[in-house]
Amino acid sequence: VQLVESGGGLVQPGGSLRLSCAASGFTFSNYYMSWVRQAPGKGLEWVSDINSGGDRTDYADSVKGRFTVSRDNAKNTLYLEMNSLKPEDTALYHCARHPKPDSTLYEYDYWGQGTQVTVSS
Repeated sequence: VQLVESGGGLVQPGGSLRLSCAASGFTFSNYYMSWVRQAPGKGLEWVSDINSGGDRTDYADSVKGRFTVSRDNAKNTLYLEMNSLKPEDTALYHCARHPKPDSTLYEYDYWGQGTQVTVSS
């Protein structure tokens, strides 16, 4: 199993970024997936979930209305579209796999190495 994130970078407040997570080594379409972030000096923060079919999503209150999670099961890729970015969105963003649909943050079984997002003027 491998999860590889990309798309991070430096962006000004109010800007946008699109993160990708390329999955391999398992049947991607069978699994719920999540985005999780870790800001400098802080713990892990769950950001968003998406079900295996891509038609149900959930978001942390801190990103609701600004971030959109999606997936392309034909391409084995998970996405996170981030708009209206704020300095407090600065973090290392990871994608992670749910071993079961109702898995929570510390139960995710595979994680990517993360992609850094920095929001600063």
